[in-house]
Amino acid sequence: MNPIELPAPSLEPLMNLSVEVGAALDLGISPLGQRRMVPILGGQFAGATGRGRVLPGGADWQLVIGGTTAQLDARYVLEFEDGALVYVHNTALRVASVETTQALLRGEAVAADAVYFRCQPRFETSAARLNWLMQRQFIGSGQRHRQAVHLSFFTVG
Repeated sequence: MNPIELPAPSLEPLMNLSVEVGAALDLGISPLGQRRMVPILGGQFAGATGRGRVLPGGADWQLVIGGTTAQLDARYVLEFEDGALVYVHNTALRVASVETTQALLRGEAVAADAVYFRCQPRFETSAARLNWLMQRQFIGSGQRHRQAVHLSFFTVG
């Protein structure tokens, strides 16, 4: 049987987030790369599912490899205005030149187009109205700023 080409998935906007972050804790360089932990201090989000806040207490665990590539593993909780809570596990890939990566690690502002930053958020919730978040795939784009990370999440259709 010959393979067939299927239509490309569509993307529908889900939400935009502004996640406030604290100073990174640098755990040093291991054989795997430079390990860092960036605390999540709070933030806001809004989109098709509603609006609310990013609760403080999460963290973004980072592994910087080869001076240009960062594997990000962020875990945090969203609280909707109606009180619904959603656990987010967002893995990401951030790639930039050595110079741009070093500037990011120092907390400096860099040009958005100098960084490839894509993510795959997954959601978990007990809120019945948001149960569908656990039954779909999502993808997103990110941009690091001095004290915040801006993210846009999309539902893959």
